[in-house]
Amino acid sequence: MNGHAMSLDPPSRRARVGLAVAAAAILALALMAPAGAQREPVRQLKFADFFVQPVGARGLTITDTLRAADGQTVRLVGYMVSQEQPTAGRFLLTPRPLRLSEHADGDADDLPPATVHVFLDPTQRDRVVEHQPGLIALSGRLEVGRAEDAAGRVSWVRLRLDPEATALVAAATSRAAPPAGH
Repeated sequence: MNGHAMSLDPPSRRARVGLAVAAAAILALALMAPAGAQREPVRQLKFADFFVQPVGARGLTITDTLRAADGQTVRLVGYMVSQEQPTAGRFLLTPRPLRLSEHADGDADDLPPATVHVFLDPTQRDRVVEHQPGLIALSGRLEVGRAEDAAGRVSWVRLRLDPEATALVAAATSRAAPPAGH
């Protein structure tokens, strides 16, 4: 050769960390409200706005703030739950970092009541979004009220991402869902 050796070694730790930081930045930007003119103002919502504090004798009570945000475009900042078995087309967002061990814990998870079930656009229902550590900002249409999915998991708060944000998320950080049974 001409004195220049081509390295086939795997990327250094520094390079991998740099790529991970870049991917997280892309995800944060992609999940925020789509660029361009907003159709409606985005309402800032905090997890502390979900339930009346302190909790009373009758249990959790949804706040008027959360009820008023139902059906509106909102922006939430939280942590994506790290899941052993992520579900295509959705992920969970909480006020603190969590890891869900579905295999070991089954239905006995440690999800806080203020867990948001985040749904990608229906065109991306087969996408599995890779876990992103650290805080992420999400914008989408909020749904409040009891809903049960096909697996029997009940949610009280759901966030439906805009199609534009979902497309960017899928391109930046997701992989196709593995075939059933794998």
